[in-house]
Amino acid sequence: MIRGVRVLIVEDEVPLAKLIRQGLLQDGQLADVAVRGEDALWMAGATPYDVICLDVNLPGIDGFETCRRLRAEKVTAPILMLTARDAIEDRIAGLDTGADDYLVKPFDFGELLARLRALARRPAAAPRLVLRVGDLTLDPASHRVRRGDTDIELSAKEVQILEVFMRHPGEVLSRLQLLERAWDASYENRSNVIDVYVRYLREKIDRPFGVESLETVRGAGYRLRAA
Repeated sequence: MIRGVRVLIVEDEVPLAKLIRQGLLQDGQLADVAVRGEDALWMAGATPYDVICLDVNLPGIDGFETCRRLRAEKVTAPILMLTARDAIEDRIAGLDTGADDYLVKPFDFGELLARLRALARRPAAAPRLVLRVGDLTLDPASHRVRRGDTDIELSAKEVQILEVFMRHPGEVLSRLQLLERAWDASYENRSNVIDVYVRYLREKIDRPFGVESLETVRGAGYRLRAA
C-alpha cells in the first residue's frame, strides 16, 4: 500500500478490528477504528481518510445506511464494504449506496490489503485540491510544497502535519488535535513529538524565507497565520 495512507476501520467485532488495524500499521499505514456507524460519520467528517473499510452488520445504523450518509455528507474516500452476507442482492445494495468494492467474510488478509491498496491508488472523484495560505502552497496528492516559486522538501510526516495546519489557517490547534489528525488515534499523547515536528517545519517553510507563519500560542498550541 502507498505509505502514509490513513484508513478508517468501521467494525464492531473488536478482535477483528484490532487484527486489521495491526496489519495496516505493520504495512506503514495510519489506522483508526470506529465500532458504530454513528462514530464513523463524525470521524470521517473530521478527518480526511484515504480509504474506509466498512462492515455491513453494525449496531445502530448498519453499514448500508452509514455508507449512504457518508456519501450524502460529501465524504469522497473510497469505501470497501465487509460482510458475512454473500447474496448478490446485498452486494448490489452496498454498491448502490456508494461503496466502491465488496469483500465477503471470511476473507484472506492479503486480499483485503490488496483491495485497499487498489482503492487508495484510485483517483478521487473530486477535483484536485491545492491548499494555499499566503504564498505557501501544498498539493496533498503529490506532497509538493512551495513557498512562492521555491519548492520545499518535506518528509511524509511533515507534509501531513502541514496539511492539518493549512486546512485550518488562523485557527489555534492544540497538540492533541495535531496528534489525532496527523497520527492514528492511539498515539501516546504525552510525547513531545508535535513540538519536534513544528520545529522541523519552521526550519524549512519559515526561516529560509525570513517569515514566521507558524506561531506558538502559549498554553494553547500552534497556529498557522492566515495571511
